[in-house]
Amino acid sequence: MEKKIIFWVISLSLVAVALAILLPGGRKVDTHPRLPWDISVNAYREIEVFDLTLNKSLLADARQVFQQQGKLNMFTTSSGHPALEVYFERVFLSGLRADIILVLNAEDDLLSALYDRGSRISRSTDTTRKVELNSEDQLLAANLPIESINYIPAANLDESLIISRFGEAPEKITETETGMTHWIYSEKGLSIGISPEGRELLQYMPLEKIEPFIDRIRENNRLHESNQG
Repeated sequence: MEKKIIFWVISLSLVAVALAILLPGGRKVDTHPRLPWDISVNAYREIEVFDLTLNKSLLADARQVFQQQGKLNMFTTSSGHPALEVYFERVFLSGLRADIILVLNAEDDLLSALYDRGSRISRSTDTTRKVELNSEDQLLAANLPIESINYIPAANLDESLIISRFGEAPEKITETETGMTHWIYSEKGLSIGISPEGRELLQYMPLEKIEPFIDRIRENNRLHESNQG
C-alpha cells in the first residue's frame, strides 16, 4: 500500500511540474532570450536586437520572431512623405509583453507606387492619411528590410531599472511641446522616450539616423519656442 501511495504522490508531482511549465506564469526558462537591452553592433556597424538586424532583416523575419503577421499600413503626413509601418500587438518576448511597430525601408519610387495602388485611403488624423495596401503589395512588403523598431513595453520602466539595464544615458533631451524626455544612447542606436505620464517608448534605429533624430527634436523645440514667443 505504501508503495502505491508513494507512486501516486510522485505521479501527481510530475503532473504539477508539467502544468507549471505549460500554463501561463510557468513558462520554461528562456534559453535564447530576446530582451530590449540586449543590443549589439556588428562588424558592419549594424544594430542587432531581438534577433533582427536593422536594414538587413526582413518583415518576414520579424513575423517569425514575433509569431504574428502584424498589421501593415502606409501613412503619409502633411509633408507628403509616406512610410510603411507594421503594428504588432501584445508581443511576448522572453516573458516581457510589448506592442511593437516596425518601420520598413523602401525606395521612394516604390513607396509612391504603393501609395498609388492603395486599396483604400482614409484620414487617421488632421495631418496623417492611412493607406491600406492591396494583397499583392502586402506580399511584396514582406520582403522589405526593417529600418527601425519602436518598442512600447506593457510595464513601466522606472529610471533605476533603465539605468541598471541600459546604463546611464550619455545625453538627454526634452521635447518642449510634449514634455517627453529622450534618453539617447548614440552608440547603440537607441532612444528611450519617457513621457510626463511615465510611459516609455524605445526606438531602435541605424547609427546614422541618431544625429538627424536629435536634430529634429532640437529644431522642433526651436520652432515651438519661437511660436510661443
